[in-house]
Amino acid sequence: MKPIDRTTPSQTESLTFEFDLHHPPAKVWRALTDPALLAEWLLPTINYELQEGAAFTLQAPPQPGWDGVVNCEFVEIEVESKLSLRWVVGVLDTVVTFTLAPTVSGTRLTLVQAGFKPDQKQAFGGARYGWGMMGKKLVDLLGRTQ
Repeated sequence: MKPIDRTTPSQTESLTFEFDLHHPPAKVWRALTDPALLAEWLLPTINYELQEGAAFTLQAPPQPGWDGVVNCEFVEIEVESKLSLRWVVGVLDTVVTFTLAPTVSGTRLTLVQAGFKPDQKQAFGGARYGWGMMGKKLVDLLGRTQ
């Protein structure tokens, strides 16, 4: 199951992806919150502590024009239900929210990244591409882990 981009064509301030996963919420939650698993599908974490208000860093390989650092802070944590974090890359300051809902066959995971400004179309496009790519990695990870 690949992620479905639910972002409307006219939307520029937030993007939405949906996943219908054949895994229970507890397993999906673990993939979203375990630092070792995050490193496999998203990015390695630095100073990670799953606690509201806690700040941590995601570290990507540096690229031209970007040091690879994503500064994050947990905004809201509802175990196996909702995970919301501030996501700051340079001047981009958005909120990423993962919402988990049990289904008959597993979990519906909805990912929303909100807060893009009108002049951040390039960042919006990059995030849209990135979440599609990372979402596929998440699906693969869930398929091969316990």
